[in-house]
Amino acid sequence: MEPIRRQQLIQATMAAIDEVGLADATVARIARHAGVSAGIISHYFGGKDGLLEATMRRILSDLGDAVAARRRDRPDDSPRAQLQAIIEGNFDRSQVTGPVAKTWLAFWASSMHKPALQRLQQVNDRRLHSNLCAQFRRLMPRDEAHRAAQALAAVIDGLWLRGALTPEGLDAKAARRTALATLDQLLDAAPHPVH
Repeated sequence: MEPIRRQQLIQATMAAIDEVGLADATVARIARHAGVSAGIISHYFGGKDGLLEATMRRILSDLGDAVAARRRDRPDDSPRAQLQAIIEGNFDRSQVTGPVAKTWLAFWASSMHKPALQRLQQVNDRRLHSNLCAQFRRLMPRDEAHRAAQALAAVIDGLWLRGALTPEGLDAKAARRTALATLDQLLDAAPHPVH
């Protein structure tokens, strides 16, 4: 499938979910948003579930790119700087706009019932935990690093979820500030760095 057409259908999926929610974002509605026939969606994606999976793969790829860009742009390779980059990437503009936020929420809810989406969610969770844990591990023993990574991941997800559910949408700046304050508390509680 042409990349431009694929991106067009992914954008149309997010627009339809933003407009009416996942349950009412029918293949016909998504096709209308994209200006294509419903048959094209069925042909290339096997239906709505396949299109939602492709849409989430795109959003997850954008998330990975946002985190990687921030980590790469840090002149400081310290654990704190790298953890800050991970936090900032998770609240990147590509992740917090209305259509993307509503698609994330639909994905999380659907992942509890659809194995393909559940696998994507597990990959995303593991990637976040692994990235956080690797940086905390530079400063503390393995078990403490694991607990710190779990705590920071829960804060990131919790801030994101609570913000996405507010009528005015997620305030990414405020969420970053709160997550960074939590990071500082976790680092202040850490024992002497492990070498």
